[in-house]
Amino acid sequence: MNFLHPNSETDPLEIPTSPATEGRRVLILSASAGTGHMRAAEALEKVFRQQPGVGEVRNIDALRFTNKLFRDFYSKLYIQLVQKAPSVLGWVYNTTDEPWKTDRMRLMLDRLNTGPLERFIAKFKPDITVCTHFLPSEIISYLISKEKLNARLSIVVTDLDVHAMWLCRTFHRYFVALEESKVHLQALGMPGDHITVSGIPIDPAFSVKLDKAELRAQAGFDMERPLFLISGGALGVSPAAGVLAGLAHLRHPAQAVVICGKKPELQAALEKQARAIEAAHPGLTFKILGYTDEMHRWMQMSDLFIGKPGGLTTAESLACGLPMVIVAPIPGQEDRNSDHLLEKGIAIKCNEFTTLAYKIDGLLDNPAQLQSMREKATAYGRPHAAETIVDSLLNHPVAEAAQFVPATG
Repeated sequence: MNFLHPNSETDPLEIPTSPATEGRRVLILSASAGTGHMRAAEALEKVFRQQPGVGEVRNIDALRFTNKLFRDFYSKLYIQLVQKAPSVLGWVYNTTDEPWKTDRMRLMLDRLNTGPLERFIAKFKPDITVCTHFLPSEIISYLISKEKLNARLSIVVTDLDVHAMWLCRTFHRYFVALEESKVHLQALGMPGDHITVSGIPIDPAFSVKLDKAELRAQAGFDMERPLFLISGGALGVSPAAGVLAGLAHLRHPAQAVVICGKKPELQAALEKQARAIEAAHPGLTFKILGYTDEMHRWMQMSDLFIGKPGGLTTAESLACGLPMVIVAPIPGQEDRNSDHLLEKGIAIKCNEFTTLAYKIDGLLDNPAQLQSMREKATAYGRPHAAETIVDSLLNHPVAEAAQFVPATG
């Protein structure tokens, strides 16, 4: 895989472009500020590589082309705000969500720090560019508008809402998660024929339906007790300890799997906590796991997801028809995602861990409500979003870029 992870030892400026290859050249650009943008890029890369008529595919972290100060500003500052000052992050998100108010200033700042990225794009000469983060999208939009780049720009929004940061004045396609998001962009003056409601791209593995009973048997779970999938959280922020403490008061017998990711200290702490809870509550059992690349299997065997509603996690849950119990959403985009899920009857939200068992017991007491949530999740799921996006770009390209000049510009 050509993806340049944030800790890669490879210098992107030294990556040689391969000799001329037949087929269209595809450049996927993301940014390592959070994990969802990068997972969406990886999903698109997998699908592009399977298509006939595609030559070279590059999946690049745009921040690898910037200086350390700028890179830290974009990635480390974001993570620090998530960990230490989420309310500040929410304030920034909401105050900057004013269409066309800050785009020129941001573009000027970004172009001062992304010259190497511009040179790489010019050298690679992509036929198709797909951005799963707003930083590279505004750079490419600028280059196309100034006729410095002859390529098609597609912007893939990785949350349910479209924040003003995603807006570009020159583009070929927008891919959004919801019809409501398309309506929003059209209300801002964007041409509707350049906007596709595709869903958020997720790994193609989520489009393969598996047998729930067989999955549970293989993993050592039974079908008699409800199974909860608990996310350990990303970016060093985990609600899992609070979730386990809350579940200790559950009336119903249940079982749960906790995904900790690459956090051995968290995994060890949760393992200790889980064993203590199991000793006091024999009807409640836990399996604590580290990193997994089989989230599609865990989601398809589960009855409820308990965790934060990030864009990719939400899209994956919907693709599996998995209702959600929302806890500790990051202010800003995850709050917005929560609003949509609650409005559509796909999720419940728990503001305090002390009431988590009460809320889940209420769901388990009402099988009809839980079944309705599953059906609604399935109805809104778009497991083939990545394939939809790739098919649109390869087989149904728009003729010309949209040159959008807002009235306030």
